[in-house]
Amino acid sequence: MDLIKAIIIAIIEGLTEYLPVSSTAHMIFTSSIFGIQEDEFVKMFQVSIQFGAILAVVYLYWKKFFDFSNLKFYFKLAVAIIPALILGYIFDDKIEAVLGDPVPIAIVLVLGGIVLLFIDRIFKVHTIDDEKDISYKKAFTIGIWQCLAMMPGMSRSAASIIGGMQQNLTRRAAAEFSFFLAVPTMLAVTVYSVFVKGWGPEGAQQKGYEMILASQDNMISFAVGNVVAFVVAVIAIKFFIGVLTKYGFKPWGWYRIVVGIVLLIYFTQFK
Repeated sequence: MDLIKAIIIAIIEGLTEYLPVSSTAHMIFTSSIFGIQEDEFVKMFQVSIQFGAILAVVYLYWKKFFDFSNLKFYFKLAVAIIPALILGYIFDDKIEAVLGDPVPIAIVLVLGGIVLLFIDRIFKVHTIDDEKDISYKKAFTIGIWQCLAMMPGMSRSAASIIGGMQQNLTRRAAAEFSFFLAVPTMLAVTVYSVFVKGWGPEGAQQKGYEMILASQDNMISFAVGNVVAFVVAVIAIKFFIGVLTKYGFKPWGWYRIVVGIVLLIYFTQFK
């Protein structure tokens, strides 16, 4: 994978990671259009550049993440991430197998879009507008909702935001807690992908960091990809909060439906 293709993937990751539109679906579609070969390094790269997106949240909400007087904040995130850590470890291989078939991903994209069209009507009660008012039970429940994102095409952001609204959080509070929860969740996935998971066929597997260090091109792609993902994610988060506050979830619901239908037509008729 050359540097230009790495930048393209990083832009898509930064744009879509925190929007309720599924970064997985967008990266698969982008890779197909630009002819980016789905080798082991590319698969690992698509996961590992989440690190740049993680830093975007920490940068924008640095006062929250470095307020060590509010230990409950860290404990709530720890509680909320437990379901994803357990189920992610159990179903890792099954999830990776589904990623090879874009059709079910496109279907989930459409179904999730339909849900977003009606989410404001389904969950009308919004009594929590501050992270400090989120109980440990509610944090854990939102963490369970986040596990729906293990269905490729669902979107981690969409699943956790829907979970937040089901727990009576306002739109903004649900979105921001989704951002906060993304940091430990995606950090765990990134660390696992780079330092623990073996990539490639049995007997010839490599760790993610070994593939990164295998060539200067890989190291440059990894570094630049994370920087680009960080910058784009900062812009995307600010944009998302503005649109969400003013228009709700309907724009994202219609977007998912249109993109999902386009993906279905593309992968069933032209691939």
